[in-house]
Amino acid sequence: MNNFKLGNLDKLIVHFIGNKSKDEGVKFSNILTPSKDIESYIINLATNSFKQKELYSFYFVPNIELNAMFQFVTLSFEDINIFIEQSQNVARYLYDKSIHPQIKNGELCISYFKDCEFNGENVDCLALFKSENKETILKVDNQTEGIRLKEEKGININKLDKGCLIFNTDKDNGYVVAVVDNTNKGSEAHYWIDDFLHVKQRHDEYYNTQNLLMLTKNFVEKLPKEFEGVTEVDKADLIHKTAKFFKEKDSFDMEEFTNEVIEQPDVINSFNQFRDNYQKERDIEIIDNFTISDAAVKKQARSLKSVIKLDKNFHIYIHGDRNMIENGEDNKGKFYKVYYNKEQ
Repeated sequence: MNNFKLGNLDKLIVHFIGNKSKDEGVKFSNILTPSKDIESYIINLATNSFKQKELYSFYFVPNIELNAMFQFVTLSFEDINIFIEQSQNVARYLYDKSIHPQIKNGELCISYFKDCEFNGENVDCLALFKSENKETILKVDNQTEGIRLKEEKGININKLDKGCLIFNTDKDNGYVVAVVDNTNKGSEAHYWIDDFLHVKQRHDEYYNTQNLLMLTKNFVEKLPKEFEGVTEVDKADLIHKTAKFFKEKDSFDMEEFTNEVIEQPDVINSFNQFRDNYQKERDIEIIDNFTISDAAVKKQARSLKSVIKLDKNFHIYIHGDRNMIENGEDNKGKFYKVYYNKEQ
């Protein structure tokens, strides 16, 4: 994630959130939870859990003011004296969204941090952590006749099930929100991000870089269907040049990219048409100029490998001059011929 550092834990409260479809109910706390002895654990849990680079913002159509979480958060930032009341509103709202039968009950910890740092800016932060999977520990019980071990279950202080950090900056665009969900993978997975928080990815340098790389990858995959004579070598070479371009440049310019990487005018025209359709189908925006995110390039590098897979016998990785490899066919079958200057 972008650079952040949590400040002082000013307030902490914990509520129990059940599954609404099972009528498990909500248990509200009416007082703050003492946090002096556990502040370091809360900070470490947040710092270690939010490592992804995607950032989000609250939104709602047609008006962000209709987003309930945006309202709760705004009221809390504007008047910290109503923190308990607003935390209960958040808990009640989460319960209303916990209607899928697979959603687990658990404790919702809501924290308020003062004097945090986010990309060099001093801001306050609201943190929401939901614990669904309890950690088993063996508690040491010293008795007169000896030591006994007793099984107890509690909140995992090393791994977060669900959470979000909401930084008090860029309010007009829905604040800056970091999100994590390490538990749900099925249809119920959408309730935390889509139904409860109702956030969308921010249109920042990470978003722009990620989308352009995925656009190019998808375009390369369809190339053989449109152009005759396009080989796997051509596709691997184009992927290699794309990765090289993004690793060497600090900023992206669409005209420069198409001229240096795609090169051929008819293929460039096809790329531009594909881009238009790609944006409409996925409801995303791909702009012509932006600062390149090194983090997005690094994450996408695994899916941008310029590799030719030959049956189950060989993989050929293309790292340079496309003219150093040829393909053909003889009486033994299809083959690739690779030229090199020296072994390494």
